[in-house]
Amino acid sequence: MTIKSTDSQIDQQIKQFEHHHMQIPWHDIMTSDNYTPAAKSTLVDRSLIVGRIGLMLLSCGTGAWRVRDSMNIAARQLKMTCSAEIGLTSIEYTCMDEHQSYSQSLSLASMGVNTSKLAKLESFMKMFEERGGEMTIGEIHNTLSKIAKTKGYYTPLKVGLAAGLACAAFIFLLGGGPVEMFCCFFGATVGNFVRRKLIDHHITLLACIAVAVIFACVTYFFVLNALEVTWHVGARHEAGYIGAMLFIIPGFPFITSGLDMSKLDMASGLERLTYALMIIIVATMSGWLVAMCLHLHPQNFLPLGLTPMALALLRMAMSFCGVFGFSIMFNSTVRLAALAGCIGAVANTLRLELVDLLQMPGGAAAFLGALTAGLLASVVRHQVGYPRIAITVPSIVIMVPGLYMYRSMYNMGLTSVSVGAFWLVQAALIVIALPLGLTTARILTDPKWRHNG
Repeated sequence: MTIKSTDSQIDQQIKQFEHHHMQIPWHDIMTSDNYTPAAKSTLVDRSLIVGRIGLMLLSCGTGAWRVRDSMNIAARQLKMTCSAEIGLTSIEYTCMDEHQSYSQSLSLASMGVNTSKLAKLESFMKMFEERGGEMTIGEIHNTLSKIAKTKGYYTPLKVGLAAGLACAAFIFLLGGGPVEMFCCFFGATVGNFVRRKLIDHHITLLACIAVAVIFACVTYFFVLNALEVTWHVGARHEAGYIGAMLFIIPGFPFITSGLDMSKLDMASGLERLTYALMIIIVATMSGWLVAMCLHLHPQNFLPLGLTPMALALLRMAMSFCGVFGFSIMFNSTVRLAALAGCIGAVANTLRLELVDLLQMPGGAAAFLGALTAGLLASVVRHQVGYPRIAITVPSIVIMVPGLYMYRSMYNMGLTSVSVGAFWLVQAALIVIALPLGLTTARILTDPKWRHNG
Protein backbone atom coordinates (compact mmCIF):
# COMPACT_ATOMS: atom_id res chain seq x y z
CA MET A 1 0.00 0.00 0.00
CA THR A 2 2.86 2.34 0.79
CA ILE A 3 4.46 1.70 -2.61
CA LYS A 4 1.16 2.42 -4.43
CA SER A 5 0.70 5.64 -2.49
CA THR A 6 4.22 6.75 -3.32
CA ASP A 7 3.74 5.93 -7.00
CA SER A 8 0.48 7.85 -7.04
CA GLN A 9 2.16 10.91 -5.54
CA ILE A 10 4.95 10.71 -8.11
CA ASP A 11 2.39 10.48 -10.94
CA GLN A 12 0.57 13.55 -9.61
CA GLN A 13 3.84 15.49 -9.42
CA ILE A 14 4.77 14.51 -12.98
CA LYS A 15 1.32 15.56 -14.23
CA GLN A 16 1.65 18.85 -12.40
CA PHE A 17 5.04 19.59 -13.98
CA GLU A 18 3.66 18.86 -17.47
CA HIS A 19 1.88 22.23 -17.46
CA HIS A 20 3.59 24.90 -19.56
CA HIS A 21 3.14 27.20 -16.54
CA MET A 22 4.04 24.95 -13.63
CA GLN A 23 1.65 25.12 -10.71
CA ILE A 24 3.23 26.10 -7.39
CA PRO A 25 2.83 23.49 -4.60
CA TRP A 26 2.46 26.07 -1.84
CA HIS A 27 2.00 23.56 0.98
CA ASP A 28 4.98 21.46 -0.08
CA ILE A 29 7.46 24.34 -0.03
CA MET A 30 6.41 25.52 3.42
CA THR A 31 9.33 25.15 5.91
CA SER A 32 7.85 26.50 9.14
CA ASP A 33 5.83 24.35 11.53
CA ASN A 34 2.08 24.79 11.80
CA TYR A 35 2.17 26.04 15.38
CA THR A 36 4.38 29.12 15.22
CA PRO A 37 2.59 32.42 14.45
CA ALA A 38 3.19 33.55 10.88
CA ALA A 39 4.92 36.76 12.00
CA LYS A 40 7.63 34.65 13.65
CA SER A 41 8.11 32.21 10.76
CA THR A 42 11.05 32.15 8.37
CA LEU A 43 11.48 35.00 5.91
CA VAL A 44 10.94 32.64 2.97
CA ASP A 45 7.59 31.43 4.28
CA ARG A 46 6.40 34.93 5.10
CA SER A 47 7.48 36.17 1.68
CA LEU A 48 5.66 33.35 -0.10
CA ILE A 49 2.44 34.33 1.69
CA VAL A 50 2.83 37.88 0.40
CA GLY A 51 3.49 36.63 -3.12
CA ARG A 52 0.57 34.21 -3.13
CA ILE A 53 -1.85 36.92 -2.00
CA GLY A 54 -0.63 39.21 -4.77
CA LEU A 55 -0.81 36.49 -7.41
CA MET A 56 -4.36 35.51 -6.45
CA LEU A 57 -5.53 39.11 -6.60
CA LEU A 58 -3.83 39.54 -9.97
CA SER A 59 -5.66 36.47 -11.27
CA CYS A 60 -9.01 38.16 -10.52
CA GLY A 61 -8.32 41.00 -12.95
CA THR A 62 -7.84 43.80 -10.43
CA GLY A 63 -5.30 46.56 -11.03
CA ALA A 64 -1.70 46.81 -9.87
CA TRP A 65 -2.47 49.39 -7.18
CA ARG A 66 -4.85 47.05 -5.37
CA VAL A 67 -2.45 44.11 -5.70
CA ARG A 68 0.45 46.12 -4.28
CA ASP A 69 -1.69 47.56 -1.48
CA SER A 70 -2.75 44.08 -0.36
CA MET A 71 0.83 42.79 -0.55
CA ASN A 72 1.94 45.72 1.60
CA ILE A 73 -0.78 45.00 4.17
CA ALA A 74 0.35 41.37 4.38
CA ALA A 75 4.02 42.36 4.63
CA ARG A 76 3.35 44.77 7.50
CA GLN A 77 1.43 42.13 9.43
CA LEU A 78 4.30 39.70 8.88
CA LYS A 79 6.94 42.21 10.05
CA MET A 80 8.53 42.85 6.66
CA THR A 81 8.96 45.51 4.01
CA CYS A 82 7.84 44.66 0.48
CA SER A 83 8.74 46.19 -2.88
CA ALA A 84 6.91 44.84 -5.93
CA GLU A 85 6.84 45.33 -9.70
CA ILE A 86 3.51 44.11 -11.10
CA GLY A 87 2.60 43.30 -14.67
CA LEU A 88 -0.40 41.79 -16.42
CA THR A 89 0.34 38.18 -15.42
CA SER A 90 3.53 38.43 -13.37
CA ILE A 91 4.88 39.79 -10.10
CA GLU A 92 8.51 40.40 -9.18
CA TYR A 93 8.94 41.35 -5.54
CA THR A 94 11.42 41.54 -2.69
CA CYS A 95 10.62 41.15 1.01
CA MET A 96 13.04 42.44 3.65
CA ASP A 97 13.28 42.30 7.41
CA GLU A 98 16.02 43.66 9.69
CA HIS A 99 18.38 40.77 8.87
CA GLN A 100 17.98 39.64 5.27
CA SER A 101 15.96 39.90 2.06
CA TYR A 102 14.22 37.45 -0.26
CA SER A 103 13.30 38.04 -3.92
CA GLN A 104 10.85 36.05 -5.99
CA SER A 105 9.19 36.04 -9.42
CA LEU A 106 5.69 34.61 -9.86
CA SER A 107 3.48 34.37 -12.93
CA LEU A 108 0.01 33.33 -14.06
CA ALA A 109 -0.86 31.09 -16.97
CA SER A 110 -3.58 33.45 -18.24
CA MET A 111 -5.55 36.60 -17.56
CA GLY A 112 -9.15 36.52 -16.28
CA VAL A 113 -11.81 38.40 -14.33
CA ASN A 114 -13.58 36.98 -11.27
CA THR A 115 -15.31 39.59 -9.12
CA SER A 116 -16.68 37.05 -6.61
CA LYS A 117 -13.23 35.66 -5.85
CA LEU A 118 -11.99 39.25 -5.61
CA ALA A 119 -14.67 40.01 -3.02
CA LYS A 120 -13.62 36.97 -0.96
CA LEU A 121 -9.97 37.99 -1.15
CA GLU A 122 -10.78 41.52 0.01
CA SER A 123 -12.75 40.09 2.96
CA PHE A 124 -9.75 37.89 3.76
CA MET A 125 -7.44 40.92 3.63
CA LYS A 126 -9.63 42.82 6.09
CA MET A 127 -9.36 39.90 8.48
CA PHE A 128 -5.64 39.52 7.79
CA GLU A 129 -5.03 43.19 8.54
CA GLU A 130 -6.46 42.63 12.03
CA ARG A 131 -4.82 39.35 13.04
CA GLY A 132 -2.82 37.95 10.13
CA GLY A 133 0.40 37.80 12.11
CA GLU A 134 -1.25 35.58 14.73
CA MET A 135 -2.31 32.92 12.22
CA THR A 136 0.05 30.12 11.32
CA ILE A 137 1.54 29.73 7.84
CA GLY A 138 -0.51 26.55 7.36
CA GLU A 139 -3.76 28.29 8.34
CA ILE A 140 -3.11 31.11 5.90
CA HIS A 141 -2.33 28.75 3.03
CA ASN A 142 -5.40 26.63 3.80
CA THR A 143 -7.66 29.69 3.75
CA LEU A 144 -6.14 30.91 0.50
CA SER A 145 -6.49 27.44 -1.03
CA LYS A 146 -10.21 27.41 -0.22
CA ILE A 147 -10.61 30.80 -1.90
CA ALA A 148 -8.55 29.65 -4.90
CA LYS A 149 -10.89 26.68 -5.40
CA THR A 150 -13.89 28.99 -5.77
CA LYS A 151 -15.68 27.83 -8.90
CA GLY A 152 -17.67 29.94 -11.28
CA TYR A 153 -21.26 30.41 -10.17
CA TYR A 154 -22.64 29.97 -13.66
CA THR A 155 -22.64 27.21 -16.27
CA PRO A 156 -21.51 27.93 -19.86
CA LEU A 157 -25.17 28.19 -20.89
CA LYS A 158 -25.94 30.77 -18.20
CA VAL A 159 -22.86 32.77 -19.13
CA GLY A 160 -23.94 32.60 -22.77
CA LEU A 161 -27.42 33.85 -21.90
CA ALA A 162 -25.89 36.68 -19.86
CA ALA A 163 -23.88 37.72 -22.92
CA GLY A 164 -27.04 37.53 -25.03
CA LEU A 165 -28.88 39.82 -22.60
CA ALA A 166 -25.96 42.26 -22.43
CA CYS A 167 -25.44 42.48 -26.20
CA ALA A 168 -29.16 42.78 -26.96
CA ALA A 169 -29.30 45.73 -24.55
CA PHE A 170 -26.04 47.09 -25.98
CA ILE A 171 -27.37 47.13 -29.54
CA PHE A 172 -30.51 49.01 -28.46
CA LEU A 173 -28.34 51.66 -26.80
CA LEU A 174 -26.44 51.99 -30.09
CA GLY A 175 -29.69 52.61 -31.98
CA GLY A 176 -30.86 49.11 -32.90
CA GLY A 177 -34.47 47.96 -32.76
CA PRO A 178 -36.32 44.76 -31.76
CA VAL A 179 -35.11 42.76 -34.77
CA GLU A 180 -31.46 43.58 -34.12
CA MET A 181 -31.92 42.86 -30.41
CA PHE A 182 -33.53 39.49 -31.10
CA CYS A 183 -30.79 38.39 -33.48
CA CYS A 184 -28.05 39.75 -31.21
CA PHE A 185 -29.41 37.78 -28.28
CA PHE A 186 -29.01 34.48 -30.10
CA GLY A 187 -25.70 35.43 -31.72
CA ALA A 188 -24.03 36.56 -28.50
CA THR A 189 -25.47 33.63 -26.53
CA VAL A 190 -24.00 31.09 -28.94
CA GLY A 191 -20.72 33.01 -29.27
CA ASN A 192 -20.07 33.32 -25.55
CA PHE A 193 -21.21 29.75 -24.90
CA VAL A 194 -18.61 28.52 -27.40
CA ARG A 195 -16.00 30.84 -25.90
CA ARG A 196 -16.63 29.54 -22.39
CA LYS A 197 -16.42 25.90 -23.52
CA LEU A 198 -13.11 26.62 -25.27
CA ILE A 199 -11.77 28.33 -22.14
CA ASP A 200 -12.81 25.33 -20.03
CA HIS A 201 -10.73 23.17 -22.37
CA HIS A 202 -7.77 25.56 -21.96
CA ILE A 203 -7.68 26.61 -25.61
CA THR A 204 -5.32 29.51 -26.22
CA LEU A 205 -6.71 33.05 -25.97
CA LEU A 206 -6.64 34.20 -29.60
CA ALA A 207 -8.30 31.02 -30.86
CA CYS A 208 -11.09 31.42 -28.29
CA ILE A 209 -11.73 34.98 -29.42
CA ALA A 210 -11.69 34.30 -33.15
CA VAL A 211 -13.91 31.20 -32.97
CA ALA A 212 -16.39 32.86 -30.59
CA VAL A 213 -16.75 35.94 -32.83
CA ILE A 214 -17.23 33.77 -35.93
CA PHE A 215 -19.95 31.72 -34.23
CA ALA A 216 -21.68 34.87 -32.96
CA CYS A 217 -21.75 36.61 -36.34
CA VAL A 218 -22.77 33.51 -38.28
CA THR A 219 -25.56 32.78 -35.80
CA TYR A 220 -26.83 36.36 -36.18
CA PHE A 221 -26.80 35.91 -39.96
CA PHE A 222 -28.81 32.67 -39.87
CA VAL A 223 -31.35 33.97 -37.33
CA LEU A 224 -31.89 37.09 -39.45
CA ASN A 225 -32.34 34.97 -42.57
CA ALA A 226 -34.89 32.83 -40.73
CA LEU A 227 -36.81 35.98 -39.80
CA GLU A 228 -36.67 37.16 -43.41
CA VAL A 229 -38.24 33.90 -44.58
CA THR A 230 -40.87 33.55 -41.86
CA TRP A 231 -41.74 37.17 -41.03
CA HIS A 232 -40.49 38.97 -44.17
CA VAL A 233 -38.10 41.12 -42.16
CA GLY A 234 -36.00 43.47 -44.31
CA ALA A 235 -32.32 42.79 -44.93
CA ARG A 236 -31.49 46.31 -43.67
CA HIS A 237 -31.40 44.85 -40.15
CA GLU A 238 -28.15 43.03 -40.96
CA ALA A 239 -26.25 46.01 -39.51
CA GLY A 240 -26.90 44.67 -36.01
CA TYR A 241 -24.46 41.79 -36.44
CA ILE A 242 -21.84 44.00 -34.81
CA GLY A 243 -23.75 43.78 -31.54
CA ALA A 244 -23.51 40.00 -31.48
CA MET A 245 -19.73 40.20 -31.00
CA LEU A 246 -19.59 42.98 -28.41
CA PHE A 247 -19.38 40.50 -25.51
CA ILE A 248 -15.72 40.08 -26.45
CA ILE A 249 -14.82 43.74 -25.74
CA PRO A 250 -12.18 43.65 -22.92
CA GLY A 251 -13.65 46.33 -20.69
CA PHE A 252 -11.84 45.28 -17.51
CA PRO A 253 -8.27 45.49 -18.87
CA PHE A 254 -9.12 48.66 -20.81
CA ILE A 255 -10.32 50.45 -17.68
CA THR A 256 -7.71 49.07 -15.27
CA SER A 257 -4.91 49.98 -17.70
CA GLY A 258 -5.89 53.62 -17.38
CA LEU A 259 -6.19 53.37 -13.60
CA ASP A 260 -2.76 51.76 -13.35
CA MET A 261 -1.09 54.39 -15.50
CA SER A 262 -2.71 57.13 -13.44
CA LYS A 263 -0.81 55.72 -10.43
CA LEU A 264 2.41 55.43 -12.50
CA ASP A 265 2.23 51.62 -12.61
CA MET A 266 3.35 51.90 -16.20
CA ALA A 267 4.41 48.28 -16.71
CA SER A 268 1.04 46.94 -15.65
CA GLY A 269 -0.89 49.71 -17.43
CA LEU A 270 0.88 49.28 -20.76
CA GLU A 271 0.69 45.49 -20.62
CA ARG A 272 -3.05 45.63 -19.91
CA LEU A 273 -3.57 48.12 -22.72
CA THR A 274 -1.61 45.92 -25.13
CA TYR A 275 -3.63 42.89 -24.03
CA ALA A 276 -6.91 44.73 -24.61
CA LEU A 277 -5.80 46.02 -28.02
CA MET A 278 -4.74 42.53 -29.05
CA ILE A 279 -8.21 41.20 -28.24
CA ILE A 280 -9.87 44.09 -30.07
CA ILE A 281 -7.75 43.56 -33.18
CA VAL A 282 -8.36 39.80 -33.32
CA ALA A 283 -12.09 40.18 -32.64
CA THR A 284 -12.65 42.94 -35.17
CA MET A 285 -10.55 41.19 -37.83
CA SER A 286 -12.55 37.98 -37.30
CA GLY A 287 -15.82 39.92 -37.55
CA TRP A 288 -14.58 41.72 -40.67
CA LEU A 289 -13.67 38.44 -42.38
CA VAL A 290 -17.12 37.00 -41.59
CA ALA A 291 -18.71 40.20 -42.94
CA MET A 292 -16.74 39.86 -46.17
CA CYS A 293 -17.78 36.22 -46.59
CA LEU A 294 -21.46 36.82 -45.78
CA HIS A 295 -21.70 40.27 -47.46
CA LEU A 296 -22.66 42.06 -44.25
CA HIS A 297 -22.29 45.84 -43.97
CA PRO A 298 -22.18 48.04 -40.82
CA GLN A 299 -24.87 50.52 -41.87
CA ASN A 300 -26.71 53.05 -39.73
CA PHE A 301 -29.69 51.70 -37.81
CA LEU A 302 -33.26 52.47 -38.79
CA PRO A 303 -34.89 55.22 -36.67
CA LEU A 304 -36.97 53.89 -33.76
CA GLY A 305 -39.47 56.75 -33.67
CA LEU A 306 -39.57 56.99 -29.86
CA THR A 307 -40.39 60.10 -27.85
CA PRO A 308 -37.52 61.57 -25.78
CA MET A 309 -39.14 60.41 -22.53
CA ALA A 310 -39.76 56.86 -23.78
CA LEU A 311 -36.23 56.70 -25.16
CA ALA A 312 -34.71 57.85 -21.84
CA LEU A 313 -36.71 55.25 -19.86
CA LEU A 314 -35.80 52.47 -22.25
CA ARG A 315 -32.17 53.53 -22.15
CA MET A 316 -32.21 53.24 -18.39
CA ALA A 317 -33.78 49.77 -18.52
CA MET A 318 -31.42 48.55 -21.24
CA SER A 319 -28.39 50.00 -19.45
CA PHE A 320 -29.37 48.00 -16.36
CA CYS A 321 -29.77 44.83 -18.42
CA GLY A 322 -26.47 45.37 -20.21
CA VAL A 323 -24.46 45.98 -17.05
CA PHE A 324 -26.22 43.12 -15.26
CA GLY A 325 -25.32 40.74 -18.09
CA PHE A 326 -21.68 41.83 -18.19
CA SER A 327 -21.43 41.48 -14.40
CA ILE A 328 -22.71 37.91 -14.58
CA MET A 329 -20.04 37.24 -17.22
CA PHE A 330 -17.48 38.47 -14.66
CA ASN A 331 -18.82 35.87 -12.17
CA SER A 332 -20.54 38.43 -9.93
CA THR A 333 -23.29 37.30 -7.62
CA VAL A 334 -26.81 38.28 -8.66
CA ARG A 335 -26.92 40.89 -5.88
CA LEU A 336 -23.60 42.43 -6.95
CA ALA A 337 -24.65 42.36 -10.61
CA ALA A 338 -27.95 44.08 -9.77
CA LEU A 339 -26.14 46.78 -7.79
CA ALA A 340 -23.72 47.43 -10.65
CA GLY A 341 -26.71 47.44 -13.02
CA CYS A 342 -28.47 50.17 -11.04
CA ILE A 343 -25.35 52.37 -11.03
CA GLY A 344 -24.75 51.70 -14.72
CA ALA A 345 -28.37 52.56 -15.55
CA VAL A 346 -27.98 56.01 -14.00
CA ALA A 347 -24.47 56.73 -15.32
CA ASN A 348 -24.95 55.47 -18.88
CA THR A 349 -28.36 57.10 -19.32
CA LEU A 350 -26.85 60.37 -18.15
CA ARG A 351 -24.05 59.99 -20.72
CA LEU A 352 -26.43 59.30 -23.61
CA GLU A 353 -28.82 62.10 -22.66
CA LEU A 354 -25.94 64.59 -22.45
CA VAL A 355 -24.97 63.69 -26.01
CA ASP A 356 -28.54 63.90 -27.33
CA LEU A 357 -29.92 66.88 -25.43
CA LEU A 358 -26.84 69.07 -25.01
CA GLN A 359 -24.90 67.89 -28.08
CA MET A 360 -21.97 67.25 -25.74
CA PRO A 361 -18.95 65.52 -27.35
CA GLY A 362 -18.83 61.78 -26.73
CA GLY A 363 -15.56 61.93 -24.79
CA ALA A 364 -16.79 64.61 -22.37
CA ALA A 365 -20.08 62.76 -21.81
CA ALA A 366 -18.17 59.51 -21.17
CA PHE A 367 -16.01 61.28 -18.59
CA LEU A 368 -19.08 62.56 -16.72
CA GLY A 369 -20.77 59.17 -16.95
CA ALA A 370 -17.72 57.38 -15.52
CA LEU A 371 -17.34 60.05 -12.84
CA THR A 372 -20.98 59.55 -11.83
CA ALA A 373 -20.50 55.77 -11.67
CA GLY A 374 -17.39 56.16 -9.53
CA LEU A 375 -19.06 58.57 -7.10
CA LEU A 376 -22.16 56.39 -6.73
CA ALA A 377 -19.98 53.30 -6.18
CA SER A 378 -18.05 55.12 -3.45
CA VAL A 379 -21.31 55.84 -1.64
CA VAL A 380 -22.83 52.37 -1.83
CA ARG A 381 -19.69 50.26 -1.29
CA HIS A 382 -19.56 51.32 2.36
CA GLN A 383 -23.10 49.99 2.77
CA VAL A 384 -22.71 46.66 0.95
CA GLY A 385 -19.00 45.88 1.41
CA TYR A 386 -18.22 44.89 -2.18
CA PRO A 387 -14.89 45.83 -3.79
CA ARG A 388 -15.11 49.18 -5.53
CA ILE A 389 -13.67 47.87 -8.80
CA ALA A 390 -16.25 45.05 -8.89
CA ILE A 391 -18.97 47.73 -9.00
CA THR A 392 -17.44 50.51 -11.05
CA VAL A 393 -15.84 48.64 -13.95
CA PRO A 394 -18.91 46.53 -14.90
CA SER A 395 -21.08 49.65 -14.63
CA ILE A 396 -19.06 51.48 -17.31
CA VAL A 397 -18.06 48.56 -19.54
CA ILE A 398 -21.24 49.24 -21.50
CA MET A 399 -19.79 52.68 -22.34
CA VAL A 400 -16.75 51.17 -24.12
CA PRO A 401 -17.25 52.08 -27.82
CA GLY A 402 -17.07 48.62 -29.36
CA LEU A 403 -19.12 49.73 -32.37
CA TYR A 404 -16.69 52.55 -33.14
CA MET A 405 -13.72 50.20 -32.83
CA TYR A 406 -15.26 47.71 -35.22
CA ARG A 407 -16.22 50.37 -37.77
CA SER A 408 -12.68 51.68 -37.65
CA MET A 409 -11.21 48.25 -38.38
CA TYR A 410 -13.84 47.50 -41.02
CA ASN A 411 -13.10 50.67 -42.97
CA MET A 412 -9.36 50.25 -42.56
CA GLY A 413 -9.76 46.78 -44.05
CA LEU A 414 -11.47 48.36 -47.07
CA THR A 415 -8.60 50.90 -47.26
CA SER A 416 -11.04 53.72 -46.42
CA VAL A 417 -8.40 55.22 -44.19
CA SER A 418 -10.06 58.58 -43.59
CA VAL A 419 -13.35 57.01 -42.48
CA GLY A 420 -11.52 54.43 -40.38
CA ALA A 421 -9.42 57.13 -38.73
CA PHE A 422 -12.59 59.11 -37.90
CA TRP A 423 -14.10 56.18 -36.02
CA LEU A 424 -10.75 55.37 -34.40
CA VAL A 425 -10.41 58.88 -32.99
CA GLN A 426 -13.98 58.80 -31.70
CA ALA A 427 -13.30 55.49 -29.95
CA ALA A 428 -9.97 56.66 -28.54
CA LEU A 429 -11.47 59.78 -26.96
CA ILE A 430 -14.12 57.76 -25.15
CA VAL A 431 -11.68 55.03 -24.06
CA ILE A 432 -9.37 57.68 -22.59
CA ALA A 433 -12.24 59.50 -20.88
CA LEU A 434 -13.63 56.46 -19.03
CA PRO A 435 -10.65 55.70 -16.75
CA LEU A 436 -10.10 59.44 -16.27
CA GLY A 437 -13.64 59.69 -14.91
CA LEU A 438 -13.11 56.80 -12.51
CA THR A 439 -9.73 58.19 -11.46
CA THR A 440 -11.26 61.58 -10.68
CA ALA A 441 -13.98 59.94 -8.59
CA ARG A 442 -11.35 57.91 -6.75
CA ILE A 443 -9.24 60.99 -6.03
CA LEU A 444 -12.27 62.81 -4.65
CA THR A 445 -13.49 59.97 -2.41
CA ASP A 446 -10.46 57.83 -1.44
CA PRO A 447 -7.69 59.52 0.62
CA LYS A 448 -5.46 56.44 0.27
CA TRP A 449 -5.64 56.66 -3.53
CA ARG A 450 -5.31 60.44 -3.50
CA HIS A 451 -1.78 60.48 -2.08
CA ASN A 452 1.48 59.07 -3.40
CA GLY A 453 3.93 57.13 -1.26
